Formats: sequence, C-alpha cells, structure tokens
Amino acid sequence: MKKSTGLTLLLGSTLLLTGCGKKMNQFAADYFSTNPNPLEVVGTHVPATVTGRIPAKFFQKNATVTVTPVLAYNGQRQEASAMTFQGEKVRGNNTVISYENGGVVTIPVNYVYEPAMQRSELYLDFAVDQKGKKYVLPSVKVANGVVATAALADAATVSPALAQDKFQRIINEKYSADIHFLINQANLRQSELGSDEVLRLHRDLRAAAGDDRRQIEEINISSYASPEGKLDFNTRLAENREANTTKYMQNQLKKDKVTEFGELTAQFTPEDWEGFQKLVAASNIQDKELILSVLSMYKDPEIREREIRNLSSVFDQLADEILPQLRYSRITASVNVIGKSDDELNKAYDTDPSTLSVDELLYTATLTPDLNRKKEIYTTTSRLYPSDYRAFNNIGMIEYMQGDYDAAMANFKKSSRLDSAAPEAQMNQGLVALVNDDLRAANTSFGKAAGLDDLGPALGLMYLKQGDVKAATKAFGADKSNNAALAQILDKDYAKAKGTLAAISDPDATTYYLMAVLGARTDNEQMVTSNLRQAIKLDSKMSSRAANDLEFTRFNISKVL
Repeated sequence: MKKSTGLTLLLGSTLLLTGCGKKMNQFAADYFSTNPNPLEVVGTHVPATVTGRIPAKFFQKNATVTVTPVLAYNGQRQEASAMTFQGEKVRGNNTVISYENGGVVTIPVNYVYEPAMQRSELYLDFAVDQKGKKYVLPSVKVANGVVATAALADAATVSPALAQDKFQRIINEKYSADIHFLINQANLRQSELGSDEVLRLHRDLRAAAGDDRRQIEEINISSYASPEGKLDFNTRLAENREANTTKYMQNQLKKDKVTEFGELTAQFTPEDWEGFQKLVAASNIQDKELILSVLSMYKDPEIREREIRNLSSVFDQLADEILPQLRYSRITASVNVIGKSDDELNKAYDTDPSTLSVDELLYTATLTPDLNRKKEIYTTTSRLYPSDYRAFNNIGMIEYMQGDYDAAMANFKKSSRLDSAAPEAQMNQGLVALVNDDLRAANTSFGKAAGLDDLGPALGLMYLKQGDVKAATKAFGADKSNNAALAQILDKDYAKAKGTLAAISDPDATTYYLMAVLGARTDNEQMVTSNLRQAIKLDSKMSSRAANDLEFTRFNISKVL
C-alpha cells in the first residue's frame, strides 16, 4: 500500500506539472536589446526603448509577467512604468505572447535625469503570476550608463532681454518759416518778413547760435511758383523768389551775428504740381476728384493747366483757396541738439539723478560693467519714474544674471503689470521658467514675446530642453554660445559646432568641455585632453564630471583629471 500510495503521489505530481504548466524559466540578457545603449539624455529626460525577443516554448500559457525597468545608480533605484504581458490561456487585456512561437515585446523607458545617472545600470525586474501563485525571476541588465551631454544646456547663461533706452546723443530739430508772395511777384513784403512765423525762426536761430549744446547744421531755402501761367515765366519767377529770399536771409544772419550755420543752400521749383495735388486732395472743393483725375491723366504741365482752366466751375475757387498757398519760399534750418557726454551723465547721476530723464538714466546704466552699480541706477530710475516698465525689467535682468531668480521673477512680473505688451519682461519670465524646468510656462511667455530680437537663444534653449534638436539649431541661428554649440553637437554638425565654440568671445569651462566632447566624437585625443585640462583649470568640478562621462570612455583622461 505504501508503494501504491507513493506511486499515486508521483503520478499526481507529474500531472500537476504538465497539466497546470511549470514555472517560468529565467529571462536571458540576450533576449533584450536597448536603444540607445548607453542611454542618453534628451531634453531633461532619459528615454529609451527596450525590445524583447521571447523565444518559442518559453512563455508559459497560464503566466502573467509584469516587467519593471529599473535604473540603478549611486545606491538608488528609480523605476519606470511597468509593462505586463500574458500567456495564451490568461484572461486579460495585456499583450499576449505565444508559447509555441514566442514573440516580440516593446518596453518604453523614461526617467527624469539626475547627474548621478551618468554611472548607472538599467535592469528589468520580473514579477510572475501563475493562477494566483506569485514569484519573481532574477533581474536582467539591459543597458549601461547615461550619456549626459544634452544636460549641459544651461538657462543661466542665456542673456535676459534688456529694455532699451531711447537716449540720443544728438537730436536733430527743424525750424522753418514760409514767406508768401503775391501772384506774379517776387518781392519780399514787410508784412511777411514781420510775421510771427518768420520772427520766431530768427529768434530760434539766434538762440541756437548762442547755445554750446546746439549746432546749426544747415539752412535751406526752397522757392515755388504756382502752376498757372507759362512755364518759362514761372521758372524766372521762382528763380527770382529764391534769389531775393537768399539775399534777405544772408543779410539777416549777418544782422543777428549768426556766423556758424554749416551751409546755406537754395533751390526753386517753377510749377509746384505736387504741392497743388496735395492741397486739392486735402481741401473741401466739391469737384476735387475731377481735378485730381485731370492731374493723373495729363503729365504735360501746359495741358494740365489748360484742362484745369476749362473747369470754369471750380477754377475761381482754386485761384482763391489753393494757388496762393503755392507762391512762397520756405526757409528751413536743421539744428543738432547735443546731449550730455558719458562723463557728464555719470557726474549728474552721482550728484543729483533727478536732473536726468528716464532715458538718460537707463543709458547711464549701460556705461558700467559693474552689475551692482547697474542695479543701483535701475533702482533709482524705478523710484524716480515708477510708471516706466523698463526700469523694473532691467533690475530683474541684473538679479537674473546674479542668480537671484525669485527676485528677478518678481521684478519681471512688476514690469509686465506696468506694460502687459512689453516683450522683454515676457521673455525674461520664460527664462526663469526654464531655470525651473517649467517648459509649459516658458512656452507661454515666449509666445507673448514673439518678434523680440533677443528671443532666439531663449527659444533655442527651450527646444533643447524639449529634446527637439532641429528646432533648437534653427532658433539659435548665428548665435555664438555654449547652448548653440551644444545643439549643433547633438545634431551631429561637428564642423559648425567647432566654429561656434571658437567664436565665443568669453569662453568658460563649459566652452572647453564641449570642445573636448567634440574631440571625443571626432576621435581626436589631443583635442580631448587639451580642452579638458583647460575646462578643469577654470572649474574644478569638471574633473568629476569628466571622470563619469561616457563620451570619454575610449580615451585615457586620467592624466588630466
């Protein structure tokens, strides 16, 4: 009986294994491939795809397997989203793997990048459920390390947008006066020479001549005849008006002792058809459209005059209202107003900043490389001119450059409240968002700053952080910066990246580090070592980064670390 009982148990055990299915075998590493391997930072994440090719007669029909990708680094384990697969006899909605034929499975992987991930290993963990019986299988390593070159993208190095001043050292002013003539006459009447307009012109010229900050650049006389009568007569008439006005002006300048006036120039127009057309177009004459059509139909001045005279219903009105305005000489003086010198602006600010205009103050801040003095000047400007958005934007700009991003954001928002359409403050808010890896907020702010000349590098950085290398290189354009070169490296345009790095006016540790990466990618060991040495000299932290950087695994860099 004991033997019978033993035989019965043995047969039952055999039936259990064959009828219910045996346990899953271990997954082998060569079942899986990872793209890319090593992993690589894209934007701010580490994405990859693990492809599993499961052999025939491996995946048990009653088994459910949950696969969890795990990135192990620096004593930490970070899990990606798990994927579940099932055998043919399992009821469920997961991907089915055939026992007889095997199958191909795809497991997406994505981690938020952390610097310690450079030295890491990607594993797959397997949890099995066979009709309620749960167990785990040994993990399988499917990738080694993370290439973190893309993580060198740095918002802190993007220049915030400066709200520009409108300061002009030299401002040109125009003074003018008209002297009118009677029909067919060229003599200057005293009533015209004593008009308020002419007297004011001479007064302004005398004042300019006596002001060290004003310079009379030129005085011009343009004389005209109205377009009725014969052309040769009008030519002589306009010429005489010019000569008489010029002689008068020369005598008056001597009388007023205005000796420095650049050049006195003069010209005449025999028949002022252009002026005639403008005056008619701006008038209330009932048939003005008819007159304008005649002007457009005929180009010959004599035919024009004849056809307009034929319009007997309106010619008298033209003779009374329009033509007298075209018998004149116009005297125009071009005067340059010379603003304060740089030294005078600095002295005025240090003595009494309230004597300066807002644009003079904003310009004065650009005269020093000292960020603290710049910030002081912008702060003073915001106190004296609290409704001008530019001062608050520029305070924020300095705070951003100094790494005080919270204070910078507060001033950028204050600037936007003063002028919601100001593109500089919008762009700069987007930069702070990039510092905080808030790509959605950055995209919104940059959209509001569309058209701003300074926006390209900021957009390029945003696209880099989104992992869109093509869009980034396009946005950077001809920008010469570390971020622009990084985009070109990631786009594998190594020649262009090398030119960009070489053109950077003030190279830093990152500039040389990127040049070393270029050397590694173009198999130039001397380029790797010489540039790493310079990068570490400028920033000792680059040594530990290089030691863990998979870009340099094919090179012996121990001598420069």
